[in-house]
Amino acid sequence: MHPNWHIGLYVLVQGSSYPVQTVINLIFLLLSAHADMELAHKHGYHNDVPMHDIAIVGGGMVGMALACSLASMPLTKQLNVAIIDSNPALLNENSIKKEDPPDPRVSTVTPATIALFKDVGAWKYVEKHRHAYFDKMQVWDYTGLGYTRYNARDINKEVLGCVVENKVLHRSLLSCIQNAAFQQKIYSCRLSSMTLQPSSSSSPRGSSAKLELSDGNSLYAKLVVGADGSKSRVKELAGISTTGWKYSQNAIICTVEHMEESRCAWQRFLPNGPIALLPIGDRFSNIVWTMNPEESSDRKSMSEVDFLKEVNRALDNGYGPHPKSQLFGGSAAFSWLTIDKSLSANDCFEIPPKVTKLASDRMVFPLSLKHANSYALKRTVLIGDAAHTVHPLAGQGVNMGFGDAFCLAKVIAEGVAVGSDIGEVSLLRRYESERKPANMTMMAILDGFQKAYSVDFGPLNVLRAAAFQGAQYISPLKRTIISYASGEQRFPLFS
Repeated sequence: MHPNWHIGLYVLVQGSSYPVQTVINLIFLLLSAHADMELAHKHGYHNDVPMHDIAIVGGGMVGMALACSLASMPLTKQLNVAIIDSNPALLNENSIKKEDPPDPRVSTVTPATIALFKDVGAWKYVEKHRHAYFDKMQVWDYTGLGYTRYNARDINKEVLGCVVENKVLHRSLLSCIQNAAFQQKIYSCRLSSMTLQPSSSSSPRGSSAKLELSDGNSLYAKLVVGADGSKSRVKELAGISTTGWKYSQNAIICTVEHMEESRCAWQRFLPNGPIALLPIGDRFSNIVWTMNPEESSDRKSMSEVDFLKEVNRALDNGYGPHPKSQLFGGSAAFSWLTIDKSLSANDCFEIPPKVTKLASDRMVFPLSLKHANSYALKRTVLIGDAAHTVHPLAGQGVNMGFGDAFCLAKVIAEGVAVGSDIGEVSLLRRYESERKPANMTMMAILDGFQKAYSVDFGPLNVLRAAAFQGAQYISPLKRTIISYASGEQRFPLFS
């Protein structure tokens, strides 16, 4: 305010023909404005610093899914959204060509996730690029005692899922946002610091979070969303602790070619971890192979010829025999069981297609389980890997993240509908109360599988075989497993 503002007040009072009460009201407004400016100066507010409704820190698949969902809903498409990520791909207009070499980083998306992508208009982009639906899945282990084959027809569906390169999923969401009438600004940098501004009715910015960026700029946001991965800066700055552990396992991922196309996803449990062969189209498949760190180092550095031999051995009869298409392999020890043991041709054990060529570099990642003890604080919320990381053995990690993103968008829309502050923790707890139990259930199941198949012990091997056979021969159990894994059920039982 001008240093001689009090002189203006004196002139206003002396020369005014307005009623005294009107003059007093004007004086009060001027004094309030002065107080606002003093408060703004004290707390570092500046008129030239942009204010956003939502700041999404992390422009990966899950962060972009949130932005895309917000852009697709009438109640939230008017929100002003900032996306903070140093990845130059967010500003790159280059399109992906189907003939491009396949990327080894892929995701297996469930029918529930596919439906969400269709709802926001992103799936039509995926269908124009390389992808592969699969309607069958075969799971077995190295003992040869049992196996399970899942088929989409068991739950009256056409597919069990679809394998898509991460870059295609990401670009589909980004294109959806770019083509929408949506107020969004991409900050191509990293988050440096975050501070919550005090709540005050006289503050020009209201209650918000101030974000300092690595390029020297800053911004304010009513809600900060941490979608920045397992090493989340938002989680760190918010002081949110995690629970978890390392698995002492690494995963090798790569793309391979084989002679024939496949619509089946394959997974075999080996002594040191599972190997998965996931079709991605055009006779390409993705390998996700879990093993101890020493083995991963050896297999990453071995020649292509030797590596392919190891892959085919792991997927065929290496480590143990093929299971027989009979209950417990036709073992006489279980001949007393009287359940129906007949199988159709579609349910019989099959040998996976032989891998003939390595089509990408081999990449290695350490595996761990982490879970944020809180998903939501005032003005701060976590989604995706920032909230939870899981073992990749069932390909559920990204589906959990997409579930977070679309659920949070729905909760924000509910808040906007009734005029709530979208950064209030009471609103954000609705998101946490829906997603946290579902995520913890899935994490417990995946961790249990990891531990159960990490021990080579005779009686335990028989119990594992019994679990395979139960899933293979008990139809209600098989349907429940498929429905849960496909995202149609929030919990594995009674949902």
